[in-house]
Amino acid sequence: MDVTERELAAPTDPWEGVLFAPARGSDIGVLVLAGSSGRIERERARLLARQGMTALSIRWFGGPGQPPGICEIPLETFTAAIDFLRRHKARRIGILGVSKGAEAALLTSVHDPRVDVVIALSPTSRVWCNVGPGLDGAQRPWRSSWTWQRQALPFVPLDESWAPAEADGDPVAIRGWYELSERTFADRLAAAEIPVDKARADLLLVAGGDDAMWPSVPFAEQLALRRRSVGASVRLIARHDAGHRPRFPGEGPAPASPRFQYGGTPDGDALLGRSAWSHVLEALSNRG
Repeated sequence: MDVTERELAAPTDPWEGVLFAPARGSDIGVLVLAGSSGRIERERARLLARQGMTALSIRWFGGPGQPPGICEIPLETFTAAIDFLRRHKARRIGILGVSKGAEAALLTSVHDPRVDVVIALSPTSRVWCNVGPGLDGAQRPWRSSWTWQRQALPFVPLDESWAPAEADGDPVAIRGWYELSERTFADRLAAAEIPVDKARADLLLVAGGDDAMWPSVPFAEQLALRRRSVGASVRLIARHDAGHRPRFPGEGPAPASPRFQYGGTPDGDALLGRSAWSHVLEALSNRG
């Protein structure tokens, strides 16, 4: 399928990014969000456009006028992206996000009823504290990752007594940090839950049991339980040997990191993405 590509940048656009669209147009619009890498997900957006969807991927932190870290990011960043897709003739709106991008996608669907479907890869079930500095350059004290209408969302901090098990200089698995923090700040979990039971969007969850960044399968199960408690639609696809970065057909293996362990194996990550891919396309196109 022929696809057009348009680079987005200030001052003509509200963020850096890229828009891919089928040459013949589409009434399906997908916002594609990376996690804490902060990158623009070009490959993934292009892949979706080749399936007949208008796909927008933006830099939602670390760009001009944005916080350098994931710290008090306005959810209006993403509702503005929905406005943009609607102006480009999209009538069905999906958000596909991974990790912190999945957190953003879920929260946006709670606050914006125009979202029809969320694809949450390696999700969390609750709001966490900032990852990196805010606009003021400070990383501490802990603050929420997100705001809505200028109000910070309730969040769970990280327990600073945690220490990695790996030797200095080796890539670190931080899943245990999140698990410890859930126990330490148990009294803050309820307020920080992402109320997906209140979202009208359909929900597809994709998670790997060997995720070394955070416990995405237990988080996904908590999200699914919240949805089922009100009879709302949800589908969970998991694979025990996949990690934090599932890969869809047509995507190459995720690169190794010198800083973090992501868990899984290239085969496990690819098999999870392959298992999920048909469900992703069905959910976005409303064919399911």
